[in-house]
Amino acid sequence: MAKKSKTPRPPRPVQAPKRRVDTRKRSGGVPPWAWIAGAGVVVVIVVVVAVSMSGGGSGTSDAQVAATMRAAGCTFKSTPPKPAKKDPLNYHADVPSLSTPTKGLWSTFPPSGGAHYGLWAVWGFYRDPVNPRQVVHNEEHGAVVLWWGPQVPPATVDKLEAFYQQQPDGVFGTPLESLNGKSLGDKIALTAWTGDTSKYYQLVNGKRYYGIGHVAICSKFSQKAFAAFRKAYRGKGPEGIPLADDEPGMGPQS
Repeated sequence: MAKKSKTPRPPRPVQAPKRRVDTRKRSGGVPPWAWIAGAGVVVVIVVVVAVSMSGGGSGTSDAQVAATMRAAGCTFKSTPPKPAKKDPLNYHADVPSLSTPTKGLWSTFPPSGGAHYGLWAVWGFYRDPVNPRQVVHNEEHGAVVLWWGPQVPPATVDKLEAFYQQQPDGVFGTPLESLNGKSLGDKIALTAWTGDTSKYYQLVNGKRYYGIGHVAICSKFSQKAFAAFRKAYRGKGPEGIPLADDEPGMGPQS
């Protein structure tokens, strides 16, 4: 059995996932005009659900995010993850341990989707590096990940943590010293993995569907640009995990 992660845990303890229950009841005696209005509402709901499942529920397009990021001096791209190698229906098989070599597993640096370890990291903002093999699993659950290189000033890391605290659910923060010979240096990166949950791992037009990864690399913090990235991609992971299950302190039971 693989050794447990030594990932440092944030201050809050692991919590049971929160569930929201709709307790509304139908009322009788609905007039005919209400049925027409109701049908329109149903259409709107269907459209919203469909867009959400496709990974773009915020209504913000890749082009809009790209323009905002580039205006802030960041690079941006969206690209599919590399297919699972050992088992086309199980990314975990490619990373059986926390020390599995990762060269050739991911299509972007930092990783924005693809092969990952079977247990994700406890949600939080960390000052010590978290194993990226786990962090990619958080991305699958809908994380927007903030990464930063070893030369990023502590004052900038403080800004990143303040940004994280604005909306911590579904956001993850970790430094990244080096990975497969690459380093962020004095740069900050944001990554996310989105996708249509109904197609994940399925054959679509003869090809296996694994969603899409998004990565932006910036030389400085920008509230506007980072918020646009967060709004577009947070909680849109290909597995469809709700943000209520991605709160700080939540994670695999130890």
